[in-house]
Amino acid sequence: MGLEFTICKVRWERYPKVSGNTHARDWLEFQAARGLAANTLDAYGRNLDAFLQFVESRNIALGSVARNTVGAYIRDITQLSVPRFSKKKQETTTTLANASLQQHLTVVRLFYDYLVEENVCLRNPFRPSVSGHGVIRRHERLPWIPTEEQWRTILGACQQETLRNRTMLAMSYDAALRREEICSLGTADIDPAHRLIRIRLEITKNWRERVVPYSEPTNALLGQYLGERRKLSRERGPLFVSESYRNSGRPISVWTWSKAVARIAERCSLPRFTPHTLRHLCLTDLARANWDIHEIASFAGHRSVQTTCLYIHLSGRDLAQKLAKGMAEIHAMRMATISEVLR
Repeated sequence: MGLEFTICKVRWERYPKVSGNTHARDWLEFQAARGLAANTLDAYGRNLDAFLQFVESRNIALGSVARNTVGAYIRDITQLSVPRFSKKKQETTTTLANASLQQHLTVVRLFYDYLVEENVCLRNPFRPSVSGHGVIRRHERLPWIPTEEQWRTILGACQQETLRNRTMLAMSYDAALRREEICSLGTADIDPAHRLIRIRLEITKNWRERVVPYSEPTNALLGQYLGERRKLSRERGPLFVSESYRNSGRPISVWTWSKAVARIAERCSLPRFTPHTLRHLCLTDLARANWDIHEIASFAGHRSVQTTCLYIHLSGRDLAQKLAKGMAEIHAMRMATISEVLR
């Protein structure tokens, strides 16, 4: 059976500067041909378009960009006003987060790698220095993990949600699923008899297929939900479908799931609770259960163990308990040695 390989269509109207530049257009077309996810391709297009607009406004040719231009570009994007909307639809402005800045620079760095290969430039001004440090310092923030009390509060708030949303929450935690993965699951991806989920490579972040288990309570929820789903659609296909009158039976979108989780977070007064929190919590619980780091990486679908380390968050209480247990064992060993020597 052949592998399904989807090439996303480039929405050129969104990136006028890229569309009008031969090198930029060729580069983005190549990225689309690689089979990048639609959201990733869109981010590449938007960020490259912003850079091309910057150099054009300063009348700088692509082959003439130097370190001082890089510095000016960083100052420019760090001062961008980003609109934010609160739950009450009140608009505020802020600046780009460190992760967004890194994304901007990564896109331009990859584009300049292409220009060097095409002999348009002699060197890539966005490449890290000889010391190995990036253009700007990367911030690594530990993920937020709810306490046991907060987790019980979240589950209590989730009881007000539909059966579909309760099933999605349970399955997202059980299998450490990303938002796109849970929303893209198909009926054929589930094996209820063995309680296994197949995460197809085309719906993963890094094209890494995996098969993961889920629990008996989640299987019971799933069985109830499938009964409800049959009232909306008897066709095989997307597992989780829309329940709204307008889109009844259509595949659920990632935005619909995000809004559902946002409602739960608002009821709990836990604004840091997001769809990805469920994945963080599951991987952390696996670490608490003394799973090997390589086992956790395989479960999560990570290519690098270093990535897994960033996802694993052990709270201060966990570390304190581990330290206390370790010190107690050392103390017991010391006392045993002393008793043998001094008796």
